[in-house]
Amino acid sequence: MSPTADVKTELAAIRDPRPTARVAELTAILRFSGGLHYIAGRVAVEAELESDPLARRVARDIMELYGVRPELHRVQASGGASGRVGGHFAVRVIDGGETLARQTGLLDARRRPVRGLPNKLTTGARHDLAAVWRGAFLAAGALSDPGRSAALEISCPSGEAAMALVGAGHRLGIAAKAREVRGVPRVVVRDGEAIRVALAEMGATRTAQAWEEQRQRREVRAGVNRLVNFDDANLRRSAQAAVAACARVERALEILGDEVPEHLREAGELRLAHRDASLDELGHHADPPLTKDAVAGRIRRLLAMADKKATQDGIPGTDAAVPEGLED
Repeated sequence: MSPTADVKTELAAIRDPRPTARVAELTAILRFSGGLHYIAGRVAVEAELESDPLARRVARDIMELYGVRPELHRVQASGGASGRVGGHFAVRVIDGGETLARQTGLLDARRRPVRGLPNKLTTGARHDLAAVWRGAFLAAGALSDPGRSAALEISCPSGEAAMALVGAGHRLGIAAKAREVRGVPRVVVRDGEAIRVALAEMGATRTAQAWEEQRQRREVRAGVNRLVNFDDANLRRSAQAAVAACARVERALEILGDEVPEHLREAGELRLAHRDASLDELGHHADPPLTKDAVAGRIRRLLAMADKKATQDGIPGTDAAVPEGLED
């Protein structure tokens, strides 16, 4: 199966027994897979989903949580803007649709559609926030293979919904950003480690582990290939310097532990997350962006602080972590 199918299969099997989490997941699915429509002057709630099992599960949750019996329809499709070639499944509530929309927070007290997500969801407990992300991914998520262009993306019905999902993600420690791609608001996670965190927080722990193992294998192969193909001595020295620098930074963070200042920790973790990047590229990865000199200065201060503490404690400093043969 594709990475997206693997994730959705694992997520669809999760059944959080907590009522608030079930409501959060269902509301997110409804919001990100269709939402509200007006049919003959009445408010209808509709979700368009990719698989029959997920559609039946959503229908069952609506019945169990709100006592409303939805209609189930198979909708044929042949590609086009929707991108659905094999058709999809619609879960629709017309009778009682407005009541359901109010209960799930898709309509406010004045019968106005909520463009983002209900506030009670984005300010809920951690398991509720995870359920929001799980529901959003089940409805409109995609995951690509590990590599230079790897990404976890969720298509959003509005910019406000994208920002609300980003905010919920940040509370879970998911480094997500809102983007507009070809006119469609999306929430995007690109960093490899951030993708692993997002998968784990949603509950796709098995897929997260498999994806991370595949990513590491590709990085190792890419690193080996780069070294094998280094004909230029300067490139080889640069690669060795990067290995030595990362080894020293890892040792510095180990020596300092909780004593390391946050801005220096961020610079060190940035170095470790992008081992082959230049200082200038590291600066672009920072949030907010930093200059090359600012990144270099912070890493120098991190190493100096760690070496000073190592001397005081009588333990090996950062140079001791550099592999044999890579010392200056």
